Amino acid sequence: MELEQIAIEEMNMGVLQTYLQQLPDKALRFGVRVLLALLVFLIGTQIIKLVRKILRRSLQRGNADVGVMQFLDSFIKAVMYVLLVFMIASGFGLDAASVVALLGSAGVAIGLAVQGSLSNFAGGVLILLLKPFRVDDYIKMDNDGHEGTVREIQLFYTKLATPDNHVVIIPNGSLANTSILNMSMLGERRMDITVGISYEADIRTAREVILKVLDADEAVIKEKDRLVFVQELADSSVNLNVRCFAANEQYWECKWRITEQIKYALDAAGISIPYPQMDVHIGRDTD
Repeated sequence: MELEQIAIEEMNMGVLQTYLQQLPDKALRFGVRVLLALLVFLIGTQIIKLVRKILRRSLQRGNADVGVMQFLDSFIKAVMYVLLVFMIASGFGLDAASVVALLGSAGVAIGLAVQGSLSNFAGGVLILLLKPFRVDDYIKMDNDGHEGTVREIQLFYTKLATPDNHVVIIPNGSLANTSILNMSMLGERRMDITVGISYEADIRTAREVILKVLDADEAVIKEKDRLVFVQELADSSVNLNVRCFAANEQYWECKWRITEQIKYALDAAGISIPYPQMDVHIGRDTD
């Protein structure tokens, strides 16, 4: 028994000694693999950038929609990086065929786990095919009220820039399954401004004054109807609705400017804009 134990200990020492002798060579080979992997990764990223650049230029020469360009760019980027990672992993002895087989066998579980992302991807494809909006369109969602200018249509999400300079990131699946108000598709947008005048003021005079303001503003489209009509007989004022059209890119500045000019014009014509008020009549006790 003692001889056998001594033989086992000598064998273990021999194995350990052999391992220690081979360790520098293994570490060197592993270090070389790591360096090669880093080199392949750096070269691969440059190739991916070059391919994306060529793709963008080709789409630009073909006058492709900006949203299509952004979507395809993000899709190609994701696919090529996945292929690059598989290529580097195979250099460390990972069998790509085994990985593909494993992913195939777990396809149902993976599909359930990423069904939200797949829905967003499908939504992005529908947006590009049906074109309910494009990049630089101003849209508003009916379900949650998000609105803004479309800046990017990516693989899974669409980015909106709001008027107060915030960025709203919305899943493409939500955009593809809700009603969308596109305010830029027709190129022109109608503005409605409510102006209250006192009950003592002459409505016809107020209408003439406001129409002159609309005629004098260069941003107002003169070929479209310009209307001033009584919208409501409110508690403290007669509310007039001022309606006209302006180009999308000039809409907000035109609306703000016209609202200000109407105030000046009404003041100059002696037409007051009343404050909210309430008349309270107190009866006297006759007993």
